Amino acid sequence: MAVIVIGLLRFGVSLVFGLTVSVLFAGIEPTKKNRLVTGLLCVIFLFVQTASYWLLGLDLTSKLYPLIIHLPLIVIFTLYYKRPWLISAVSVLSGYLCCQAPRWFGFLAGAALDSRLADHLFYIAFVFLAYYFLKRYVAGSVRQLMEKSTKSCLFLGGVPLFYYLFDYVTAIYTDVLYSGTEWAVQFMPSTISVFYFVFVILYYAETQKQASLQREKDMLDAQFRLAQTEFASLRQLQQNAASYRHDMRHHFSLLQGLASREHIEGIKEYLQTAQSDMDAITPTRFCGNETVNLILSAFATKAKQGSIMLTVDAKLPDLLPFSDTELCSLLSNALENAIHACEQIPDSNKRIIRLRMYSKNNKLCIDLHNSFQAEPIFQQGFPVSKEQGHGFGTKSIAHIVEKHGGVFQFSVKDGWFIFQATA
Repeated sequence: MAVIVIGLLRFGVSLVFGLTVSVLFAGIEPTKKNRLVTGLLCVIFLFVQTASYWLLGLDLTSKLYPLIIHLPLIVIFTLYYKRPWLISAVSVLSGYLCCQAPRWFGFLAGAALDSRLADHLFYIAFVFLAYYFLKRYVAGSVRQLMEKSTKSCLFLGGVPLFYYLFDYVTAIYTDVLYSGTEWAVQFMPSTISVFYFVFVILYYAETQKQASLQREKDMLDAQFRLAQTEFASLRQLQQNAASYRHDMRHHFSLLQGLASREHIEGIKEYLQTAQSDMDAITPTRFCGNETVNLILSAFATKAKQGSIMLTVDAKLPDLLPFSDTELCSLLSNALENAIHACEQIPDSNKRIIRLRMYSKNNKLCIDLHNSFQAEPIFQQGFPVSKEQGHGFGTKSIAHIVEKHGGVFQFSVKDGWFIFQATA
């Protein structure tokens, strides 16, 4: 009698264990309401299972389990808890697979003690240990893998699905497994080995992808830090210009002394030197935005040094929806790429950059045209550089534009490389 009672208790514990583990894997938030609903589901399914057992018997109940327990559970996860149907299905299948380990430990204990009661008791005891282990160490990783991508979710659900089908076909609907049929005995080891090698291949590809993304992130971070440093240097030049203007009274005093001695050549020479110094540290004014003026002034100097004709048409207000470092990174990368392309052209007369900037509906609009020697190659809308360490500037530009909800485009038309953005 005790064996029958404990066996029925085991039947119920198995249901509750599989259901609660499925809830963990499905990533259902452990709120008070969700816990209450989960408890209610356990009661309802226990009632359905018990009623089926008394009316139809254990054998038929086991065969109907997918229809009376597993399928309704997937539907509830999908419709009530709003979980994706694939994640719901894989969670339920994985919960079923997790019942196998307690079953095996119960079998070992029963075989060792030659007692069916020991089988049931050790199964129930191990269920509690398995739930603690799965909740603390496994469920979080499983949730992340399932939510990472459809491919990852499908792969993760492969072994539980094959085990589920194998168990029902060979042990519940038929007795093929226990009859010693060779294909049945070899099926699961073969399936596990195949999935192991597929996992190794996919895991290696994923780690390579993650490493590539990390390298790209590091390069973008380095570019952003460089933009901050460059902008700090531009600010310093502006402060130097302000200090120079502040000291004009000293220059006038010196000029007055030279004039009083009628030293005309000395005055001319001093004025020429002062003018050169002022030109070197005073930013050219292109528009009303001070930050943009500093950046464009610096690149106007670079273009001049490279014998590049840079024309700028900038009509911008004082304030723009960008931080100073974002503006510096955005414009610096765009103009740096344009200057680099022009420098490859042997004929200096054909080195041309045309920049137009304006504000429309509180958005920054950029239209940059530059000549080039070799037509660039595009991949996924981005120009690709064959040079080591290049190609990250355009991605940095894209990141900043998209961060502000804008759009951008790189293209080639009529001998011009064109970059356009609105953000």
